Amino acid sequence: MFQSTLSVASPELARVSVFLRQLNESHPRERGHAAHLAALPPSLADDLRRFDRNGIQTELIEVVAAAMRHGRALLIQLEYGDRVLPLTVFPERRLVHAPLPLRKLLKLRLTDLFVLRVAPAETRAPALDDPALGADARALYAPLGVLSWELALRGARAELLPEIPAHAAFRIPPGVSIQGLEQSGTIAAALHRLKREATNLKEMSGWAGFDRERAMRLLNGLYLQSALMATRTHPAASSDVWT
Repeated sequence: MFQSTLSVASPELARVSVFLRQLNESHPRERGHAAHLAALPPSLADDLRRFDRNGIQTELIEVVAAAMRHGRALLIQLEYGDRVLPLTVFPERRLVHAPLPLRKLLKLRLTDLFVLRVAPAETRAPALDDPALGADARALYAPLGVLSWELALRGARAELLPEIPAHAAFRIPPGVSIQGLEQSGTIAAALHRLKREATNLKEMSGWAGFDRERAMRLLNGLYLQSALMATRTHPAASSDVWT
């Protein structure tokens, strides 16, 4: 078990060069996405192949979104600098595990987290109220919702996830709670507005503190919280015309 004070530059984390060499040795006939998606169920692997960009790795938010859609616990090996940072997501438990606490993970430059390999999780999520689970081990588990929210707002992907229709009216469904997430300033104002009315991407892009990219990031974040309702039949959807 990694200690909660582990630095992302710790020698306990594998070097990228060593990890890739071992991956190539263990999968000599597989390169690029073939090795990157090794051992995944076919439906999940096909889902992630949609994001293949001429052999460039899938972005972390795309893997997290796929894990949530398929309800699969995944071990995601991430490149950060010259080290490999393992991240395990447990969608059914809405938990994530990393070798450093979430508050430290979120201090990293999230745009510099690159997916090296995706595989089925090697462990199961424990019951966090189990007294046998020590405080240091418990600190390495965190809410998946918080991580997915931050990835949406600050990660590498600046476009809508493919499951979100660009030409639709959006709002937060009544009764849906999005507590526990960072909500301040113009983000808080936008969330309050989306709870009261439906709008489209063009209108959101003109809100105070927003542009098209920030609007798409917010919609991605809400989608990953199961807090986004999109409809093409609402009157606001038909007025989303870009020139």
